[in-house]
Amino acid sequence: MARRNLICGMDIGTSHVRAIVGEILNDGSVNIIGVGTSPSEGLKKGVIVDLDKTVEAIVRAVEEAERMVGSSIPSAYIGIVGSHVGLVNNRGVVAVSGEDKEITEEDVERVLQAARVIALPPDREIIDVLPREFIVDGYDGIRDPVGMVGVRLEVDAMIITGMVTSIRNLVRCVNRAGLEIDGLVLNSLANAEVCLSRDEKELGVVLLDMGGGTTDVAVFQHGHLKSVAVIPVGGDHITNDIAVGLRTPLQVAEKFKLEHGVALPSLVPDGSYVELQHIAGREARRVQPRELAMIIEPRVVEILQMAAGELRRAGCGEPLPAGVVLTGGVAVMRGVAELAEQVFNAPARVSQPGYIGVRSPVYSTGVGIVHYVQRTGGFQGRGRKGGRSALPDLLQRVKNWFTGMFE
Repeated sequence: MARRNLICGMDIGTSHVRAIVGEILNDGSVNIIGVGTSPSEGLKKGVIVDLDKTVEAIVRAVEEAERMVGSSIPSAYIGIVGSHVGLVNNRGVVAVSGEDKEITEEDVERVLQAARVIALPPDREIIDVLPREFIVDGYDGIRDPVGMVGVRLEVDAMIITGMVTSIRNLVRCVNRAGLEIDGLVLNSLANAEVCLSRDEKELGVVLLDMGGGTTDVAVFQHGHLKSVAVIPVGGDHITNDIAVGLRTPLQVAEKFKLEHGVALPSLVPDGSYVELQHIAGREARRVQPRELAMIIEPRVVEILQMAAGELRRAGCGEPLPAGVVLTGGVAVMRGVAELAEQVFNAPARVSQPGYIGVRSPVYSTGVGIVHYVQRTGGFQGRGRKGGRSALPDLLQRVKNWFTGMFE
């Protein structure tokens, strides 16, 4: 993988596992060359509940991606859902080590390690460190201090922490599938790479990733992630509503949703009918798509209202200037953006990756992981800009910190 500068980003979701393989070209651009998708039955609301089924889904997705790439995939970067993620603000301070007082990458690495020194409960560990800004001798707002001259280097950083149990279960599944883990990437950060523009992240925007079992609510402002929350409701709940309301099997309800689902009844023309299988195996009956839309609309509105409630709890009561950006499987459905505009009283749009073969919101997390790693330089083993994709081996990170302190 490293020889060809290939990156595998894996989105282990509640409904599907998706493996996206991207090739980093010489000019720094990304080319998506492999895609693997497998239904996932081992997760519930973003949490692993069956290790064996999760491993099977990962293996199937990776094998499909390997057939497209034409080579084996030994390792991957894994997306991590925000349901057990916490954000902690912290600062790190170091003295510039060089005799000429020029700030080097080693100084930046040391100050990021210093920012990691926080008191954490025993059930949590650090996933990533995101520098918001660097401060050199009191001058703030610096994005990249390498090459500058100074005596004192500080960093204002956001520490992403996760539940130890959830991370280790995720790591165990990936390892049992025969893969090494190159790093962990927060799904919200990955989606932002392909869904949000730089102006949107600066002005302030809400990113909603509406998946199968959960909906991620992330707020970006001043170019950085401000808050993240997860709602344990998603597309699977819509499928269940359809199955109950129309008395049809879940598999048929899912297919019916994907083929004819609309979130706004007003978008459905009158007089159209579709055939629907009955749950008891009796003869199929004719159903109006408008009837389906009337079942879907209340659940979508509920998800959006719950997301608006999370924003108010995060201190974002007023609509953000850049509005709302939607991604994830539910966002594919017609009418979701219109409902989001009504609920949030702000402009809303659906975003998707701009690559042939993955031009759908369902692939935004996997493609975003590839872009995130490429931007932070993770595939070269370095990640000073934008935070590095931290490995889950906490003891190794502590050892590296002590080594840096006493060198």
